[in-house]
Amino acid sequence: MCDSGMKQLSDSLLLQSYHKAIELNLSEEFIEQIKLEIKKRSIQHLVDKHISQVG
Repeated sequence: MCDSGMKQLSDSLLLQSYHKAIELNLSEEFIEQIKLEIKKRSIQHLVDKHISQVG
């Protein structure tokens, strides 16, 4: 997924994609792209919140 494609994702879907990518052991490059978009949106705090809701 290119950078512009990630911009179209909602915050929630971006976070879900991040966790699913880790779960499926997808490429580190892809996970880094997702992390970069999370950082750009300043929603890093939601990553931990999402983990606690899922777990």
